[in-house]
Amino acid sequence: MTERIDSATATRYADPRHWRVLLRTLAAAFRPADYATGASFAAEVAALAEAQQHHPELTLSWGRVGVVVTSHDAGGLTVKDLRLATAISDLADRMGVPGAPETLSVHEVAIDALDIPSVRPFWRAVLGYVDDGEDALVDPTGVSPAYWFQQMDEPRPQRNRIHLDVTVPHDQAQARVTAALAAGGVLVSDRRAPAFWVLADPEGNEACICTWQARD
Repeated sequence: MTERIDSATATRYADPRHWRVLLRTLAAAFRPADYATGASFAAEVAALAEAQQHHPELTLSWGRVGVVVTSHDAGGLTVKDLRLATAISDLADRMGVPGAPETLSVHEVAIDALDIPSVRPFWRAVLGYVDDGEDALVDPTGVSPAYWFQQMDEPRPQRNRIHLDVTVPHDQAQARVTAALAAGGVLVSDRRAPAFWVLADPEGNEACICTWQARD
């Protein structure tokens, strides 16, 4: 396994026009002139990654290409990430694609709970997520924010409550509801199903499973 490097080292050697350390990753954003240029740039990034056998998360949208690199086998950043980041920065210069580091962020959702073992299975089921260690759940596709659980010492009525809308394919909604209920959730209301079902975890935090059906 390749030795990890710390965030300060990664920050020192990564091109500041493009890259920032976010949690245990190096992230960059690029602003192509148009969608076709963005698609070409993303394809060239993919080719670089394949040549180095080190594959980043790569997203293409209108006016933006996002790249996130990390070494999963090392549990953080390594020289492999710096090597790929440098090659991608060189590619951006050759193609005339500027960086947009000001657009970078990582979103996480923290849920305060008294009994984490009883709450966590509900959120795993309702989100369709998988475990990431002992205190977090992550989207298996790597697209949506991670969720983590913070231990509360005593109840805090009327504080830190959350309500999430989780939109799923219409033919997956019932299975998602069933899984959430089996994981300790409570059905608050199905009056508006199949537009949405209102569910709650064992401590009362709510989530709606939503579909396109039965809506105006």
